[in-house]
Amino acid sequence: MTLRTGGQILVDQLKLQGCERIFTVPGESFLAVLDALHDAETIETVVCRQEGGVAYMADADGKMTGKPGVAFVTRGPGATNASAGVHVAFQDSTPMILFVGDLDRADRDREGFQEIDMAAFFGPVAKWAARIDDARRIPEYVARAYRVATSGRPGPVVLAIPEDMLRDEVEALDRPAIPPINQPPCAGAMEAMFGLLKDATNPVAIIGGAGWNTAAAHFFETFAARYGIPTAAAFRRQDAMDNECRVYAGQLGYGPNPRLQQRIRDADLLLVVGARLGESTTDGYKLITPDHPDQILIHVHPDPNELGRVYKTELPICAEMDEFAEMAADWHDPELVPFRDGEESHREWLQWSEPAPRDGVKLDLGPCVKAMRDLLPADTIICNGAGNFSGWWHRYWHYGPTPTQLAPTSGTMGYGLPAAVAAAIRFKDRPVVCVAGDGDFLMNGQELATASQYGADLLVIIVDNGAYGTIRMHQERDYPARLSATSLANPDFAKLAEAFGGWAERVEKTEDFEVALKRAMERKGIRLLHCITDVNVITNQTTIEKLRAR
Repeated sequence: MTLRTGGQILVDQLKLQGCERIFTVPGESFLAVLDALHDAETIETVVCRQEGGVAYMADADGKMTGKPGVAFVTRGPGATNASAGVHVAFQDSTPMILFVGDLDRADRDREGFQEIDMAAFFGPVAKWAARIDDARRIPEYVARAYRVATSGRPGPVVLAIPEDMLRDEVEALDRPAIPPINQPPCAGAMEAMFGLLKDATNPVAIIGGAGWNTAAAHFFETFAARYGIPTAAAFRRQDAMDNECRVYAGQLGYGPNPRLQQRIRDADLLLVVGARLGESTTDGYKLITPDHPDQILIHVHPDPNELGRVYKTELPICAEMDEFAEMAADWHDPELVPFRDGEESHREWLQWSEPAPRDGVKLDLGPCVKAMRDLLPADTIICNGAGNFSGWWHRYWHYGPTPTQLAPTSGTMGYGLPAAVAAAIRFKDRPVVCVAGDGDFLMNGQELATASQYGADLLVIIVDNGAYGTIRMHQERDYPARLSATSLANPDFAKLAEAFGGWAERVEKTEDFEVALKRAMERKGIRLLHCITDVNVITNQTTIEKLRAR
């Protein structure tokens, strides 16, 4: 063995684990790592403009690949800025590893410059948070980090790396990458599941979440279509199934199809695969109650700790998503007669997802989304953060096979643009669209600089209603006509995009959107459509006037 710095050992471990890309805002606390990355030809270093963008990009990369997205930030403000992305990865069950440069080991517990107790700070929002004090143990910690981030319910790991430890020159044994252990369901559980299905009259499946991937989507589509099971996507998991599948029934969460909600209420059996049945998917635990009387719950999840955690579960099945879906697709039960509701539920969704023009609306987003559907291919990746604007795409966009949706189930703002940058770098041959509200966009709009620096080819659509729209909606409902702290004064977003070297156009009328979109599609690089909308048209279902009348 030869002597290596801790920084070199760390980078060598990332290579062994198959890391292709890291996202960072550089800090003096991990200069030894940056030095080692200088010669790491197999790892691309993406330099971002704020640590929140760093963590969001790493989360998005983890969502797209199923492998941990890797981020490096410095201590104190760098770590706290990145914590929002760690929280997203935790709630979204995304594999991610955040390395935080830390102060020297001898200076711990003195409240030194930018000091934070990393394990205590990140512990509640990470699967594992620890500190590496011995450079010889870096291979051990990194290998464990990859295993923890990808096993069971995937999630984020945070490792603090002291500056002086990274400069130590030591001998260390590398640890090779070990493929994740894929756990198939037991045959007895599958037999019990098909037995329950045979006794059901109107089952509904809810899919998407921890460990979901292209194989799971493919096999589950085969299974659900064969037996005619209406299949809904959990909140912001709309690409868990190709929306063209003949049993796809639409999405749950905010603003779902009332017919789909009623179908779930009437279901005598719920087959939940991958989803945690969180607050958003279940409409505040009311659409499906934790005890769900008169309904049988079959819950399939890769983490045994999630099974029975909140919901009474008649048949818990602990398995990887692709292993379960493949076994379900291969399991032929001649006694199980296909249900008739699957294709009917799909027709209901198709009708629900077709926008109808609204009178008196100068820029109507429903037809705009329809124009996008007509012009953009099925493998387009739609990225968004949180805000009232997202409801139009959740309802009217038709998502292709995963990964085509990058949207935080945690409801964080500012996610869309960093996610789009990560997607454009990851998939250079696919269209990438960031959809953002005005308030949402300016939380991480500086990452246009990252997009420009790395030649990212992406389209940004900003929905500008001069307000924090979601909060305004709730405000109008609970405190009618008493505006407080929700109005915004915005820049000219088109000129802002041009300042970053992009092309931009302002859109104020519905009939102008498709023409502007076509012009945008003729170009490469950063393209931005600044869409001016009316704050009184607050959702695709509700106006301010209706809210005030309640």
